[in-house]
Amino acid sequence: MRYKYVLALCLVLIAFVDASGQRRKKILTNPDTAQVVKDYMDSLTVLRRQLDSLQQVNSQLRTESSDGRYLRLFAPTTFYHSGANKQLSLSPKIGDEVTDAVDAALMSLYMRRPDLVKNDESQLKKVGSLRDDVNTELTQKVELVEMAAPIPQEPQAAPAPVAVLIQKPNFWKFKGDGYLQFLQNYVSDNWHKGGESNYSAVAAATLELNYNDKDKVTFENKLEMKLGFQTSQSDTVHKFKTNNDLLRLTSKLGLQAHKRWYYTLQVLAYTQFAKGLKANDVNTYSDFMSPFHLNVGVGMEYKVEAFDKRLTGSLNFLPLSFNLVYVDRLGLAEKNGISSGRHTSEDFGSQFTADLKWQIVDQLSWKTRFYANTSYHRALVEWENQFELKVTKYLSANLFLYPRFDDSGTWDNDMGYFQFQEWSSIGLSYSW
Repeated sequence: MRYKYVLALCLVLIAFVDASGQRRKKILTNPDTAQVVKDYMDSLTVLRRQLDSLQQVNSQLRTESSDGRYLRLFAPTTFYHSGANKQLSLSPKIGDEVTDAVDAALMSLYMRRPDLVKNDESQLKKVGSLRDDVNTELTQKVELVEMAAPIPQEPQAAPAPVAVLIQKPNFWKFKGDGYLQFLQNYVSDNWHKGGESNYSAVAAATLELNYNDKDKVTFENKLEMKLGFQTSQSDTVHKFKTNNDLLRLTSKLGLQAHKRWYYTLQVLAYTQFAKGLKANDVNTYSDFMSPFHLNVGVGMEYKVEAFDKRLTGSLNFLPLSFNLVYVDRLGLAEKNGISSGRHTSEDFGSQFTADLKWQIVDQLSWKTRFYANTSYHRALVEWENQFELKVTKYLSANLFLYPRFDDSGTWDNDMGYFQFQEWSSIGLSYSW
């Protein structure tokens, strides 16, 4: 009987242990409980990361010594100019990172709470610093040095005198360019459109000597020389004759009035080198000093500089000018508007000159000169246009267009008082 009780007790214990194990296993494998534990662990991880990031920011802000760049954040609210200057600048510059951040924070405060701003940076500058003795030089008293014996110094030779060389600025600038170009044309006798073979050559040089004291005074001088010849098989009188001929000097004395405006005195003188001839004609139509033009005028000049300095030059407005025309050959007097038997004619009038250069692209440029001179009795208008195509540094091609109006000359049944010249060439060129 006793064994029965013992056996029954053992069975009860075994059943209890088995039931407890099943309940514990069921609790541990409950999916809801596992998810709660996982979420809790994730929240702890996120919190730890936030704390680490805050500690990192604090470590960056915390320094061993006081950083004066943060002073404006904790001092009485003051309007500082640096933040506004950065906001209004067209090309803001990136400076110190901390200073930029402080300026941005203060600008936000100025815009949101202007009522808190009580002081201004200008007022602080008027008050000055708190201490004036910081600007005085501090000297340290060292008594041990007085107790030490002085170190003997070896005698040194006196330094050689240094010659002071004073170099005066050179306000003069010299530049120039020139070219030598040729043109050859061959046409057979039976060419269906006709024509004739010919050779032509043209040489030109432009020299400039300019003075500019970088203050008020300018003195510009330009000498232009151009001479060209051509041959013609149909011309039985001349072996060759000129097709381009110019000798011109332009001098301008300027006194700056305002920025690019100058009071100007201009002297313009021009003639030609050789005789002017026509095919199968023995007459001379022009020559050296026949005619010779001299123009002196006063007025205003405007310096042109545009398109990133690709368009440069000057515009001259001369309301008062004196004009002189001289011919050495009396037979050419009437052709140049001078009374018969006289060498000269003079008059007063006004003048306008535009002398420009446009660098269209690196290889193509356009030089233009528009000249207009008028009086009560006559009008003269010239418009020179030269297009230059740079093939290489020493090789270029030119196209020259030159319309002209002069009512002091002889009337032409076809062109009236209008004249026109055109030529093109290719050859050597050089600038310095």
